[in-house]
Amino acid sequence: MASPNERILVVENDPDISDLIARQALKPLGYQVSIATEAASAIQEAIFSSPDLVIANLNLPGLSAKDLLVAFSAQGITAPLILVAEKGQEADVIQSFRLGANDVLFWPARDAEVVTVVERALRQTRESRTRQQLDQKVKGMNEELQRKVHQLTTILGIARAVVNITSQRQLFDRILEGALQVAGAEIGWLMLRDDKTRQFLLTADRNLPEGWAKKRNQPLDDGISSLVGLSGETLVMHGPPLQKFKVAALGKSAAVIPIKVQAEVIGLLIVVRRFDTEIGREEQALLEAVADFASTSLVNARLFRALEQSAEAARESEKRQNTALEGMRAAVAKELQAAGYPLNLVLTEMPGSLNNEQKQALLSVQDAINRLARTSEKSTTQPKNSES
Repeated sequence: MASPNERILVVENDPDISDLIARQALKPLGYQVSIATEAASAIQEAIFSSPDLVIANLNLPGLSAKDLLVAFSAQGITAPLILVAEKGQEADVIQSFRLGANDVLFWPARDAEVVTVVERALRQTRESRTRQQLDQKVKGMNEELQRKVHQLTTILGIARAVVNITSQRQLFDRILEGALQVAGAEIGWLMLRDDKTRQFLLTADRNLPEGWAKKRNQPLDDGISSLVGLSGETLVMHGPPLQKFKVAALGKSAAVIPIKVQAEVIGLLIVVRRFDTEIGREEQALLEAVADFASTSLVNARLFRALEQSAEAARESEKRQNTALEGMRAAVAKELQAAGYPLNLVLTEMPGSLNNEQKQALLSVQDAINRLARTSEKSTTQPKNSES
């Protein structure tokens, strides 16, 4: 069955033959038929209209049908060609087959014969076109599969980086690189919220112009990031709507993805494409996954800093306690030493004689003070690890 889009070029200088082929046989079936009366105009028509089939008389004036085949080959025209020949021209037909002709219609012929030969040739064209479409579809599917594998590999690489890279600067660069890859973007930057000022500061960037990049560790007003900082929702823009914002100076398509801890926005990931192609839902989902990894890395860094600060505070507290304890021990030792002198004086009877009961009481006090003094002295000279 004829397709309404199938075009047939008839190259014939005999009006009776061209009328039978075109008007009587093919047009009633729905084919789009054009007629050229000589080879030179047929070449121009074939280049312009890319016909699905060419029917050419072997006995054209000037350039012959064999010359037409050579010209088609040189111009890359691949449409099948049916020869119209007379009985006794079999040798020329065979030579034409060698040059690329597909079939032959010996004249005189009836319209039914014309339709049969045309359908046979077009069937091959349709099958070839179907194969090409399938090949193209398979090729497209393979390219899409490779693209998805590459994106997933990139995401996996970022996940590994979050676990293995300890330098936040290197980690942010890796996150930005991955974001550009999964989004097919050329420019990107990362902004983190300052806990004191609550402003988002430029922390890392890829391919930002010098005028923008010099804002490192400062607020960067691109026109759209602040909207996401307030809403907490991903924003994707391209084309004319983006032209209202400053970021349009960098490209024609952009996405801003919030980096959140629970519902709190602590950072922003921005990617920009130079060309006006929308960042699709699949790419948006991958960018949000990258933002989640960035959030995980920031939470891990905060926990690590908190642990370090807690350990440092514990060490300072222990140091202060040890210093206070040492001071207390020294003070006790000093007081004990001061108390020992009058007791010694009393026991030597310098103030006067003592009875036995007084001497025994004072000796008991002196022994207790000596024991305390020895204990205090021993405590101040022991290593710290022996106190535990």
